[in-house]
Amino acid sequence: MLFNSYAFFIFLPIVFFLYWFVVNKSLDLQNGLILLASYVFYSWWDWRFLSLLFLSTGIDYYFGFLVATTDNKKKRWYLWLSIFNNLLVLGIFKYYNFFALEFQQFFHAIGVTINPILIGIALPVGISFYTFHGMSYVLDIYKGKVQPEKSFIRYATFVSFFPLLVAGPIERAAHLLPQINHKRAFNYTQAIEGLRLILWGLVKKVVIADSLAEVVSPLFSNPEAYPGSTLLVGAVLFSFQIYGDFSGYTDIAIGTAKLFGFELLTNFRFPYFSRDIAEFWRRWHISLSSWFRDYVYIPLGGSRGGKWLSIRNVLIIFLLSGFWHGASWNFIIWGGLHAVAFIPLLLRDKNRTHVDVVAMHKVWPGAKELIQMLFTFALVTFAWIFFRSASLPQTFNYIQHIPKGLFSKPTNLSFLFLYIIPFVLVEWHLRRDERVLLLGKNNVLRYLIYILLVFLLLYHSGNNAEFIYFQF
Repeated sequence: MLFNSYAFFIFLPIVFFLYWFVVNKSLDLQNGLILLASYVFYSWWDWRFLSLLFLSTGIDYYFGFLVATTDNKKKRWYLWLSIFNNLLVLGIFKYYNFFALEFQQFFHAIGVTINPILIGIALPVGISFYTFHGMSYVLDIYKGKVQPEKSFIRYATFVSFFPLLVAGPIERAAHLLPQINHKRAFNYTQAIEGLRLILWGLVKKVVIADSLAEVVSPLFSNPEAYPGSTLLVGAVLFSFQIYGDFSGYTDIAIGTAKLFGFELLTNFRFPYFSRDIAEFWRRWHISLSSWFRDYVYIPLGGSRGGKWLSIRNVLIIFLLSGFWHGASWNFIIWGGLHAVAFIPLLLRDKNRTHVDVVAMHKVWPGAKELIQMLFTFALVTFAWIFFRSASLPQTFNYIQHIPKGLFSKPTNLSFLFLYIIPFVLVEWHLRRDERVLLLGKNNVLRYLIYILLVFLLLYHSGNNAEFIYFQF
């Protein structure tokens, strides 16, 4: 079920009403309703994949108890068996065909013909997210950060909570399970914040991202037909398309969770105002980057073993991050490009230079900050070309056509002025405190803004494309 579909706007009020007015006297009934609603929400795409979600949930629930109740030697064995099971599920459905075709090409290069059996099953929606939920749960039990959840319904609610089920944020058991285990009381202020986030997230997705998609898709499909200036602007537009799409989803997810009394992890903090790549990854897809930091980078030794070990670990987590996004060399190279941009900062001990908000006490950034932000955005945008393209040949085809007609007038400048510049100005205003979103002392002005945003949504109501991160 899409957040930007009519079905969701029928589904959400029904679940909200039942949750707060029918089963509100019982925590177990509330959790049971959330779990049932989550399974309905997920099965809207393909009910057959519910069995895979249920199997993954059951395996990690079982291994959580094994890890918690056995001696140290067996504990470690059960941990690795749990990780293996999760990676096996991902490997079969997400990566098997990739490796099978790569092996086929390798043997073909040495003169051996093989015909591997390929899996003709669509990638289950959200599989990368809910498997990471399960893995972090067992890992946190192993580390002693959480105790195994006795109630299967409550654990399944943690894994399958519908706002975050298909595209995150990637939650931690230590953060979400306590909220599931405690009685929730309706909070009017929290619910209003949720509605505002849902509205703003829909604007990001429907008005910004989906409108830009209509321009970007033809450019990447047939770059030969456009001058280089248009392709260059198209790469910039995709940077904002994917940000509006993914951060819009996150805003809707966090806002929906607030309606039911839950607080989810922050996943974006205005990443395009970053002054270097290190800051960008502290602000972009925060739940994923922190997941790799806590469960891969730090266990590998982090930065404790000297520069060369740190470089190795940085390469590993960035390449894994790329591969997490999809079974494609494009994603691996995308991750590698970010690693290449990050490593010089690490070598110069500059990767923690920018931890504050840019221009925190100023209206506009200084010249140095502006240059840093533009340079970082340029690096990120170049890497997005690999992310957006369907294959390496398409990527290189797009890039090699940019110099051709680079100084001609681009054909899609209007989108920069109609969508990007107003959006950036709003984001810049919010960067110091995103809680001021759609707030203000002037009630008339605030409600006029609401009306304007709703009008924009209605005007673009034909845009109901899937969220980009559903494919991961």
